[in-house]
Amino acid sequence: MVSLCYHESRDDGGRENKQRPIVWAAETGRHAVNIIQWSVELRFAVALALGFLVGLQRESLRFEQRHLLLGGVRTYPLISLFGFGCAWLDHAGVGFMLPLGLLAVIVLAGMSYFAKMQQSERFGITTETAALLTFIIGALALLADVWVPMALGVVTTFLLSEKAQLENAVKKLNQVEFLAAVKFLLVTLIILPALPNREYTRFELNPAEIWKIVVLVASVGFLGYLLSRRLGGKIGLWLSGLVGGIVSSTAVTIASGRIARRNPERGRSALQAATLACSVMYIRLLVLLAIISPALVPAIWWRLAALSGAGLLLTLGKPRAETGEAAADDLHLQNPFELKPALIFAALFTLLSVASVLFREAMGNAGLLSLSALSGLTDIDPFVLSLVRKAAPILNLTVKAMFLAMMSNTLVKGVYFGVLAPGLRKQAAWRFGLWTILHVPFILLP
Repeated sequence: MVSLCYHESRDDGGRENKQRPIVWAAETGRHAVNIIQWSVELRFAVALALGFLVGLQRESLRFEQRHLLLGGVRTYPLISLFGFGCAWLDHAGVGFMLPLGLLAVIVLAGMSYFAKMQQSERFGITTETAALLTFIIGALALLADVWVPMALGVVTTFLLSEKAQLENAVKKLNQVEFLAAVKFLLVTLIILPALPNREYTRFELNPAEIWKIVVLVASVGFLGYLLSRRLGGKIGLWLSGLVGGIVSSTAVTIASGRIARRNPERGRSALQAATLACSVMYIRLLVLLAIISPALVPAIWWRLAALSGAGLLLTLGKPRAETGEAAADDLHLQNPFELKPALIFAALFTLLSVASVLFREAMGNAGLLSLSALSGLTDIDPFVLSLVRKAAPILNLTVKAMFLAMMSNTLVKGVYFGVLAPGLRKQAAWRFGLWTILHVPFILLP
C-alpha cells in the first residue's frame, strides 16, 4: 500500500486544515520493492523508465517491419508521463483530469487505428492497447504500490516482444488437450463456488477443500504433462521420465517397463526414466505439502531431498543415444486436466480420508501405518494429502505414515517394472530394493 504524508496547517479561524498529499512513501514489510522509500521523484523515474521500455520495443518493431505505428521511443514515455501528471493533478484536487486524460489517449488511439486501416490491411489493435496501458502504468506509478506498474510494464513489453514465439506455441497446441483443459477449468469455475465450504460427517469432509486440492494437484501435474509433450522428442526417453514424474511416477514406471519389454535395446534408458520419475515424486510431494500443510515442511524437507538425491544417484550412467523420434516413444501420460482423472483423485482422496479415521479407530496407530503400506499400491498423492489436510496433524505419526507409504510405493514400482521387463529384472531389483531400504531410517527417526 501507499501511505501519504500531509502537512498540517491552520486557517485564520484556528481550525486544522490538511493539505493535499505532497510526500509519498511505501509501507515496508509487504513487498521487497518497498524496502526503498518511494518518493515522488523516484516514482516519476519509474513512470519514465517503463514508458521508455515499451516505447523502445515499439520503435524496434517499426524499424524491422516499417509499419505505421502510433508512436515509438519518444511517444510512449510521453504517454506514461501524461498519465503520471494526470494522477498528480487528480490528487491535487483537479478530479476530472485522470478520466479526461484517459479519454484523450483513447481518442488518440482510435485516430491511429482508423488511419492504419486506411493505409494497410492490418486490423490489429496491439499498438493502441499498448498506448492505453502505458497511460495507466504512468498513473499507477504515482497511485499504487510500485510493483504494480513495474509488473504491468514488464509483462506488457514481454507480450509485445514475443509475438512470434507465442503464436508458434499456440499453433503447436494439441486441440484435444487444450479443450480438455478448458473443460476442466470451466467445470472448476462452476463447481467450486457451488460446493459448500464446511465440514460434513464425523470424518470432517469439506467438499470445497477437497476440490481445491484436486485443482492444485492437477495443475502441478499439467505442468509436467506439457513439459513431457513438448520436450519428449528432444531430450530423450530418460529425461522424459524426469518431467513425466511431475505427472505420475507410477504411470511413467509402468509405461517405461512396457517400452523396455517391446524394445530391449532401449531397456537401460527405460529403467533410467522410471528411476528419475520416482526421484521427482519426492520433490512433487514437497511442493504440494508446502502449499497445503507448511507446518510439516521443516520436519520432512531434508528427508525428501535425501531420498530424491538417492534416486538420482541410482540413475548414474550414460544413457543410450536415441533419435528424436525414438525418444518420443509413448509414455502415454494422461492429461491431468481431464475430468475423469480429477474425479478419480477426488474419490480416492475422500475414501482414504475416511479409511484413515476408521483404521486408526479400529487398530490405533498400527492401523494407520498398515493403511499407509497398502496405499503404496498406486499413486500415493491422495493418501499423503488426505493425511496432512488437517491444520494440526499429529506430526510424528503423520511423518512415519507418509514415509511408509513412499517406501511401499517405491517397492511396488520396482516390482511393476521387473514384471513388465524380465530382461532388466535384476537391475531393477537391486536399484529399487536399495532405494526401499533407504526409507527405513527416515521412518524410524523420532
